Amino acid sequence: MTSLIGIDTILSAITILIVAYILIRIITLLLQHFSERVLQYRIHVKMLIPLLKFSIYGIALYIIFAKVLQLSYEQLTIFGALFGAAIGFGIKDLFAGVIGGIVIMLVKPYQMGDKIRMGEQYGEVSDIGLISTKIVTLDDNLVSIPNYLVFTQTVASANAGHREMMVVIDMFVNNDSDTGLASRILKEAVITSKYVFISEKHPVTVLVKEYPYYLRIRAKVYVNDLRYEFEFESDVTMRTLAEFARNGITSPEMKIIEN
Repeated sequence: MTSLIGIDTILSAITILIVAYILIRIITLLLQHFSERVLQYRIHVKMLIPLLKFSIYGIALYIIFAKVLQLSYEQLTIFGALFGAAIGFGIKDLFAGVIGGIVIMLVKPYQMGDKIRMGEQYGEVSDIGLISTKIVTLDDNLVSIPNYLVFTQTVASANAGHREMMVVIDMFVNNDSDTGLASRILKEAVITSKYVFISEKHPVTVLVKEYPYYLRIRAKVYVNDLRYEFEFESDVTMRTLAEFARNGITSPEMKIIEN
């Protein structure tokens, strides 16, 4: 070990990081492609991606510090102090993002492929990186969310690592409508949809609630793949409205309140 770090050592460290990055990119692309071919296990396969990312980068850093730089205990202590100062002077958020990524890996508030809501953002998790999480929103925008927000923001996962996900479909009708018929029509539209998922643990529930000027008929049901959330809702809504029209069930009318 030399007291000074030469250019060859620096180049070796950079090369190791580049190789680690390329390896991660290749593995990510292969696993994402494979996950789309085994739809039943898509989310389970994608869960491996962030784990492999952290593992590969961890091994790369170990090789750099222990094998390439061959830092002594004293040098590691100095490096730790300088790193701590750097965190305090400007890369606090960067470090917090890495810690947040580790917490996400261990606690799993959400996983790759989940539909999540964090703050004002809602979409499918497409990538969990070292510093940020990327989600694809309903408008097909790719949004990056810093991992450290997991400490301060409420995170809601709609499917918690499963393909199937609950969807709530609301229909509104006049107060004088036949609620029994309206409920049966909505339930029939739900259970005959090609997107529905029904099992003993995933039943179809239809609820009726009365409001001053209308009735709400609500179906709580699971879609067979979270990616079809809105296709499912649209399919059920259109067929339900068509049956409502055939059976004389009308939508609420606007009420004008006179002073």
